Amino acid sequence: MKAKRAILWFRQDLRVHDNEALSEALKSAEEVIPVYVFDERLYHTKSSFGFDRIGSNRARFIIESIEDLRAKLADLGAELIIRVGITEDIISELAHKIKSRWVFCNRERTQDEITIQDALEQKLWSIGQEVRFSRGKMLYYTADLPFPVTHAPDSFSVFRKEVERYIPVRKPLATPDKMESFSVFIEKGDVPSLEDLGFDKSSYEHTSSLFKGGESEAIKRLNYFIWETTSIENFHAGKDEIWGDDMSSKLSAYLSIGCLSPKLVYHELRNYEAKNKVNKSTHDLVNQLLLRDFFRLMAKKHQNKIFFLSGIKGEPPLHADTDRDKFNSWATGNTGIPFIDANIRFMNQTGFMSNRGRLNVANFLIRELKINWKMGAEYFESQLVDYDPCSNWGNWNYLAGVGSETKDDKYYNIISQAKKYDPEGLFVKKWLPELSDLEACEIHHPDQIDASRMAEASLVLGKDYPKAIVDTTKWT
Repeated sequence: MKAKRAILWFRQDLRVHDNEALSEALKSAEEVIPVYVFDERLYHTKSSFGFDRIGSNRARFIIESIEDLRAKLADLGAELIIRVGITEDIISELAHKIKSRWVFCNRERTQDEITIQDALEQKLWSIGQEVRFSRGKMLYYTADLPFPVTHAPDSFSVFRKEVERYIPVRKPLATPDKMESFSVFIEKGDVPSLEDLGFDKSSYEHTSSLFKGGESEAIKRLNYFIWETTSIENFHAGKDEIWGDDMSSKLSAYLSIGCLSPKLVYHELRNYEAKNKVNKSTHDLVNQLLLRDFFRLMAKKHQNKIFFLSGIKGEPPLHADTDRDKFNSWATGNTGIPFIDANIRFMNQTGFMSNRGRLNVANFLIRELKINWKMGAEYFESQLVDYDPCSNWGNWNYLAGVGSETKDDKYYNIISQAKKYDPEGLFVKKWLPELSDLEACEIHHPDQIDASRMAEASLVLGKDYPKAIVDTTKWT
C-alpha cells in the first residue's frame, strides 16, 4: 500500500529520465513533492586555500539546470519546490510540516555530500521518518559488479577488463508519464539569481559559458553529437584537440550534475554502433564513461584519502610549495608561457578546458612550479562547469603521483605540446590577443624572440605580456 506523501530530494541528478529516486518515490507514495535546495554553505564558504567553492560559471549552469528541471516537472504535472539555505534543516522542517513518510534521493559518496545526507537522516529519525537512498551517477550498478567495492581493482585497465566484456549495462529507466499534483499547500519558491547567491556582477560579467544547463540541453547535445552531425565519428581523432565546437562530446558538464544519465549515453552509442559499426571513437567515449565509474569507485573505496595531500597512495608528493605569487600567476594565466596561459584564461572565462589543456596546466603546476597539487584541484573545483568531485580529485591524484595509479614519470615539454596541438597559434591568439602579431613559429615562446622582432611586433615583455616564470629554452 502506498504512503500518502513523500519528498523527492534532487541532488546531482537533475533530470526526469533514468532517475531511480524519482521512480522509487512514484512507486511508493501517492503524492511526491520534488525539492531542490541551493545549499548556502557551497555558495558562501571558501575552500581550504580560499577559493570560491562554486564559481559563477558553474553556479549559472546549475541555475539553468534547475529552471529546466522545474519546467520538465511541470510538464509531468508536478511543481519543483526551491529553497536557499541549509539543506538538512529545510528538508526536515518540510517533512515535519507536510507529514511525509520518506525522503527519496540518490546517494552521494564524497564527504561534503555524506555530511549533509547523514545530518538529514538524523533529523528525520527524530520525527519518525527516513531517507530512502537510490543510485544515480554510475554507469554500472555496484550490485552487478563482480567484486565488492572494498575489493575494486586500483588499476583502471584491470577494472575495465573485469567489467566491460562481462557485465551488461542496464537499460535506462523510463521517464514517468505524469505525476500527481500534491494536495498540501507549499510555497514553491523562486529560482535564485547569481546575485541572490552572493555573486557580484564583476565576478561574472566578462564570462560566457560554453554550455547552457539543463536536461533539455543535455539531450539536445547528445542527439547533435551522435545522430545529427555524427561528430562521434571524429571523437578518437579529435579527443586531444584543445578547442572547437565538436572537438569533444561536451557532455561532461551534463553528466557531472546529472542532467544526463550515463546509461542513456552508453545505449545511444550502442544503438549507433548497431546501425553503423563499432569504431575507435565509440569505444573511446564508452571508455570515458567507464573511467567516471572507476574514479567514483576509488572514492567509495578509499573515501577521504582522495582529498589528502598524500592521496590514495599514502605517500606525500616530492613537492608541495604553496607560493601564492607563483600560483596566482598560473591561476590568472600570467605565467609567460602562452600555451599554459591561454588554457587557463579559456577556463576562467568559459568554465571549460579540454582534456589536453588540463593535462598540460596541471603538469606545469605540479612539476615546473612544484606547487601543492591540492591548490590546483581546488581551483578547478571552483572554475570548471563540469566539476565532479570523484573525477576531479581522482585525476589530480593521478597526475600528482599519489593516486591508486601514478604518473610519476610523465613529463610534458610544453612548447612541443603547444606546437603539436596549436600549430598555428590560433588558440593562443584567441585568448591572448596581445600576442596576435606574432608568427606561428614565435608565438609559443615569446621570451626567446630577439629585441628587433619584439619591437616590430610592438610587444614588451613584462608590460604587454608577462615574462616567463620558468626557463623555456629547455623545451626548444
